Amino acid sequence: MAAFRDMEELSQGLLSLLGTNRAEAQQRRLLGRYEQMVERLLEAQDGAERLLREILTSEEKVAQSLLDTKEEAHQGKADVQGLEAELDQASKEDSCLKASLLQLTRELEELKELEAELQQQEREVEEDTTVTIPSAVYVAQLYHRISKIEWDYECEPGVVKGIHHGPSVAQPIHLDSTQLSKKFISDHLWSLVDTKW
Repeated sequence: MAAFRDMEELSQGLLSLLGTNRAEAQQRRLLGRYEQMVERLLEAQDGAERLLREILTSEEKVAQSLLDTKEEAHQGKADVQGLEAELDQASKEDSCLKASLLQLTRELEELKELEAELQQQEREVEEDTTVTIPSAVYVAQLYHRISKIEWDYECEPGVVKGIHHGPSVAQPIHLDSTQLSKKFISDHLWSLVDTKW
């Protein structure tokens, strides 16, 4: 602003010089002031250009910083979305695992109940068998009384051997099970049993 005022003053001085045709001293003085003013204008222009370059550099830095910040924010948002997706997946898996664990717990409880029932049934069966199932000796005696067959337990495998004590005569039994069918052997042995009681 001061430089423009000086230029205006210089212009008026030049006009007055031309109009009045004054002395050379005044002209030198005005020319000196004009040179100073031009010098100050050049300095001001240099300062303005330097200041403009600094401002542009600062603006570039701020713009780059803003771009970097936006990029970081965008990346952070993507990371957060990824973490949210992972959390959602983990939550679903956790729900599935909890449901599976609950199901397995129920099945385990059912198995424990079933095991307890089986143990109870085994105890009942053991109690029942001790009371109702006759001993092997008793069964053998019962078979002997009904069939009147005395078995030879020391014969070779595959041979049915013994003595049938019939109503009148004792009759030996010697059957080869490798050559005779089980049905034939069974029918033959039943035919020896006396049906008269």
